[in-house]
Parts: sequence; C-alpha cells; structure tokens
Amino acid sequence: MSNTFVVTGCAGFIGSTLVDRLLADGHTVIGVDNFSTGLRRFLDGALQNPRFRLVELDLLDLAALTAAFNGGEAVFHLAANADVRFGTSHPRKDLEQNTIATYNVLEAMRANDIKKIAFSSTGSVYGESPVVPTPEDGPFPVQTSLYGASKAAGEGLISAYCEGFGFRACIFRFVSILGERYTHGHVFDFYDKLKADPSRLPVLGNGKQRKSYLYVQDCIDAILLAMDKAEGKVNIFNLGVDGYCEVNDSIGWICEALGVKPELEYTGGDRGWIGDNPFIFLDTKRIQALGWKPKYTIREGVLKTVSYLQANEWVFTTRV
Repeated sequence: MSNTFVVTGCAGFIGSTLVDRLLADGHTVIGVDNFSTGLRRFLDGALQNPRFRLVELDLLDLAALTAAFNGGEAVFHLAANADVRFGTSHPRKDLEQNTIATYNVLEAMRANDIKKIAFSSTGSVYGESPVVPTPEDGPFPVQTSLYGASKAAGEGLISAYCEGFGFRACIFRFVSILGERYTHGHVFDFYDKLKADPSRLPVLGNGKQRKSYLYVQDCIDAILLAMDKAEGKVNIFNLGVDGYCEVNDSIGWICEALGVKPELEYTGGDRGWIGDNPFIFLDTKRIQALGWKPKYTIREGVLKTVSYLQANEWVFTTRV
C-alpha cells in the first residue's frame, strides 16, 4: 500500500537516505529542508522521481510549514541542529531548530489532521547515565548538553500532543549514525585532518572515551519497522548495536583503511568537550523485540564511512 510521507531534514545524511528508501518502497514523499546543513546533491536521485516533491523552507515558518504538510499521512521529523560540541557557543540555535521547530511540526500536523510522527531524538538525553547499557525507562538524569536538553523538550512536546490531540509517536534515541552521506562527526573530522596532514592527528580527550555507533541502513530498517509495528501511543526506542568501542579503536580502523600511521596528539581528560559523555552504550532490547537486529558491526560501519568519504571527497568542500 502506497502512502504519502513528509520527511523534514530530507537533504540531510539520515533524511535523504530515508527518502530514497521510501521512494524505493513505492511511497510518495514530501521533502522539507532549508539546506542550512543538508546537501541538495543528496537528493539528485529523489528529484528525478515523480513521487517526490521538495519544499524548501525553514521550520520556524509555521504558515509555510502548514501548507507544505498538506496531503501528508505521517511525518518523519529528522530536521535538527546536531552540533553538540559547539552548543554553548550558540544556545538559542538548539532551542529554535530543535524544540521550537518540533512544536511547529506538531502544529502543522494538527492543522492537516496528521496523527502519526517519527522523531529522531538522541541517546544524549540520558546525559551521563549511571545505568549502562542504558534502557529507555532508566533514570532520567540532569541534562549535560544543550542539544540533549532541546531533544528532551521535543520528546516532551510530542508526548503531550499524543495525550492531548490523539497523536501516535515513535521516538528514536540514536547513538551516533555512520555510513554513506555522513558529513558530521568523528570519522569525518579525523579523515579531514589526516588528509591535510597524515603524520599527526589531534584527538580531543584521551582517546579512551567509549562510544556506540550504528550504520545508517540499519537505522532506517529500525525506524520503518517500528513505524509499522509499534502499537502504543508513545513508543520510545533506543537504536544502537550490542557493544561499543574506544575512540582509539576507531582511530586505528580509520588509519588502517587510509594506510597512515600518524602520531596521536591527545588534548587530555576523559571527554572532548562540554556535554561529551565518556561512555555511551544503549540497551536495544525493546526494538529487537519487534524483530530488528543490526546487520553491521561498529567496525564495519566505520570502514563503510571511510570508503564513502574516499569516493566522495567533494563533501569536504561542499559541506557547510
């Protein structure tokens, strides 16, 4: 059965990958993006498809957003400011692009009688959880980043709209996502630094931070499965793999793939920046209970990302 889906952040890394999957499955897609970080080139294939319509707008423009949602049956809300590291440099950006934008999405849905939403939240909402691996119903901590706080606020709004207006939601708390079209994060940064100088690599923190990652196609599999099978009013799912790696492990895989042996220069300490959780590992039993399991390991995701960057170095000059 064909549906009409709205995807916000449709030109982003995860958003454009989701758009391609939905179109391949025979659905119609209304894509919304302001291209502040998304890349139009990621939509080259979608723009050739008559079942795809691109609407270029800012989610802070509620009137334009409401008009764009006309005809949609469900919303995948992926648009966000994902700049965790520099959040304290522009605190209002997280409020506007993550929290207020999510409110506008919900209001545009309400005006168009759209009742179903998928929301890309983050494992960062757990802050530095005392429970690892961290389950969805674990103790909710004091927030440690403006990004996490803004996403937690978005989750709260969505839950309230589900209760107040009869919406149904799937909220996904991601670990960091890797794979094709990746243009933000540690693999991108390390590759860029090694390309400029393969003899040395500056590393934030001590390299012993323990992180979990997920390959983008595995992420999309989980999102689509949950949207199809989850039956609750508000469904919250952690997305990640059953494991983690040290930053040093990832550096080793990247350097091996690139054939370089740089001198590592650590800044020191157990974290790289304010809000950097030194240990991220999520319990994913809830999404696995629906029948999902990731196909790729963290190492395979890192290597696929390096391979993509090697074949698409244009992203380093095009990326905003």
